[in-house]
Amino acid sequence: MIQGIDTRRPPSGPGCVECERDGSWWFHLRRCTECGHVGCCDDSLGQHGSAHAEESGHRFIQSYEPGEDWFWDYRTAQMVDGPELAPPRSHPAEQTVPGPRERVPADWQDQLLRARSERAGRSG
Repeated sequence: MIQGIDTRRPPSGPGCVECERDGSWWFHLRRCTECGHVGCCDDSLGQHGSAHAEESGHRFIQSYEPGEDWFWDYRTAQMVDGPELAPPRSHPAEQTVPGPRERVPADWQDQLLRARSERAGRSG
Protein backbone atom coordinates (compact mmCIF):
# COMPACT_ATOMS: atom_id res chain seq x y z
CA MET A 1 0.00 0.00 0.00
CA ILE A 2 1.27 3.45 -0.93
CA GLN A 3 0.99 6.11 1.76
CA GLY A 4 -1.53 8.66 0.49
CA ILE A 5 -3.53 6.19 -1.58
CA ASP A 6 -6.55 4.45 -0.07
CA THR A 7 -7.85 1.90 -2.56
CA ARG A 8 -11.00 1.32 -0.48
CA ARG A 9 -12.18 4.96 -0.37
CA PRO A 10 -14.97 5.70 -2.86
CA PRO A 11 -15.14 9.05 -4.68
CA SER A 12 -17.16 11.85 -3.09
CA GLY A 13 -19.61 11.94 -5.99
CA PRO A 14 -20.01 12.42 -9.75
CA GLY A 15 -18.86 16.05 -9.83
CA CYS A 16 -16.60 18.64 -8.23
CA VAL A 17 -17.61 19.05 -4.59
CA GLU A 18 -17.05 22.82 -4.54
CA CYS A 19 -18.57 23.53 -7.96
CA GLU A 20 -21.66 21.54 -6.97
CA ARG A 21 -21.92 23.51 -3.72
CA ASP A 22 -21.46 26.86 -5.51
CA GLY A 23 -23.67 26.07 -8.52
CA SER A 24 -20.67 26.38 -10.84
CA TRP A 25 -19.30 24.15 -13.61
CA TRP A 26 -16.05 22.33 -14.38
CA PHE A 27 -13.92 21.30 -17.32
CA HIS A 28 -12.38 17.98 -16.20
CA LEU A 29 -12.47 16.16 -12.88
CA ARG A 30 -9.78 14.79 -10.56
CA ARG A 31 -10.13 12.37 -7.64
CA CYS A 32 -8.03 12.56 -4.47
CA THR A 33 -6.58 9.10 -3.89
CA GLU A 34 -6.44 9.57 -0.13
CA CYS A 35 -9.95 10.74 0.79
CA GLY A 36 -11.96 10.44 -2.47
CA HIS A 37 -12.61 14.21 -2.83
CA VAL A 38 -13.60 14.96 -6.43
CA GLY A 39 -12.43 18.37 -7.60
CA CYS A 40 -12.09 20.15 -10.90
CA CYS A 41 -8.82 20.26 -12.85
CA ASP A 42 -6.36 23.14 -13.13
CA ASP A 43 -7.85 24.13 -16.50
CA SER A 44 -11.21 24.66 -14.77
CA LEU A 45 -12.10 28.06 -13.37
CA GLY A 46 -12.14 26.85 -9.76
CA GLN A 47 -9.06 24.61 -9.78
CA HIS A 48 -10.59 22.83 -6.79
CA GLY A 49 -8.57 19.62 -7.18
CA SER A 50 -5.22 21.30 -6.62
CA ALA A 51 -6.74 23.59 -3.96
CA HIS A 52 -7.85 20.47 -2.07
CA ALA A 53 -4.35 18.98 -2.34
CA GLU A 54 -2.77 22.18 -1.04
CA GLU A 55 -5.23 22.58 1.85
CA SER A 56 -5.27 18.93 2.89
CA GLY A 57 -1.70 17.89 2.13
CA HIS A 58 -3.03 14.97 0.08
CA ARG A 59 -0.46 14.55 -2.63
CA PHE A 60 -1.95 12.14 -5.21
CA ILE A 61 -4.87 12.45 -7.60
CA GLN A 62 -6.21 10.25 -10.35
CA SER A 63 -8.10 11.44 -13.39
CA TYR A 64 -11.84 11.04 -12.88
CA GLU A 65 -12.58 11.09 -16.60
CA PRO A 66 -13.96 8.00 -18.40
CA GLY A 67 -11.22 6.00 -20.09
CA GLU A 68 -8.38 7.70 -18.16
CA ASP A 69 -6.48 6.04 -15.32
CA TRP A 70 -3.39 8.21 -14.84
CA PHE A 71 -2.15 9.41 -11.45
CA TRP A 72 -0.42 12.71 -10.57
CA ASP A 73 1.83 13.49 -7.60
CA TYR A 74 1.52 17.16 -6.59
CA ARG A 75 4.67 16.94 -4.43
CA THR A 76 6.95 15.89 -7.31
CA ALA A 77 4.81 17.37 -10.13
CA GLN A 78 5.10 14.09 -12.02
CA MET A 79 2.90 11.31 -13.34
CA VAL A 80 3.10 8.19 -11.16
CA ASP A 81 1.81 4.64 -11.26
CA GLY A 82 -0.94 3.73 -8.86
CA PRO A 83 -3.27 0.88 -7.95
CA GLU A 84 -6.87 0.41 -8.98
CA LEU A 85 -9.13 2.53 -6.78
CA ALA A 86 -12.60 1.73 -5.45
CA PRO A 87 -15.37 2.23 -7.99
CA PRO A 88 -16.68 4.19 -9.62
CA ARG A 89 -13.42 5.15 -11.33
CA SER A 90 -14.89 8.03 -13.34
CA HIS A 91 -17.85 10.32 -13.51
CA PRO A 92 -20.83 8.85 -15.39
CA ALA A 93 -20.08 8.48 -19.09
CA GLU A 94 -23.27 10.38 -19.98
CA GLN A 95 -22.14 13.41 -17.93
CA THR A 96 -20.99 16.16 -20.28
CA VAL A 97 -17.49 17.59 -20.47
CA PRO A 98 -17.51 20.31 -19.47
CA GLY A 99 -20.30 19.73 -17.02
CA PRO A 100 -22.83 19.63 -15.76
CA ARG A 101 -24.61 20.47 -19.00
CA GLU A 102 -27.26 22.73 -17.45
CA ARG A 103 -24.65 25.02 -15.83
CA VAL A 104 -22.07 25.30 -18.64
CA PRO A 105 -22.25 28.78 -20.18
CA ALA A 106 -22.36 29.21 -23.96
CA ASP A 107 -19.00 31.04 -23.85
CA TRP A 108 -17.25 28.41 -21.70
CA GLN A 109 -14.22 28.16 -24.00
CA ASP A 110 -13.67 31.93 -23.88
CA GLN A 111 -13.99 31.89 -20.10
CA LEU A 112 -11.34 29.18 -19.77
CA LEU A 113 -8.98 30.99 -22.16
CA ARG A 114 -9.39 34.27 -20.26
CA ALA A 115 -8.76 32.56 -16.93
CA ARG A 116 -5.65 30.80 -18.29
CA SER A 117 -4.35 34.09 -19.66
CA GLU A 118 -4.97 35.86 -16.32
CA ARG A 119 -3.17 33.10 -14.38
CA ALA A 120 -0.23 33.26 -16.81
CA GLY A 121 -0.06 37.03 -16.33
CA ARG A 122 0.09 36.62 -12.53
CA SER A 123 2.80 33.98 -12.65
CA GLY A 124 4.95 35.66 -15.29
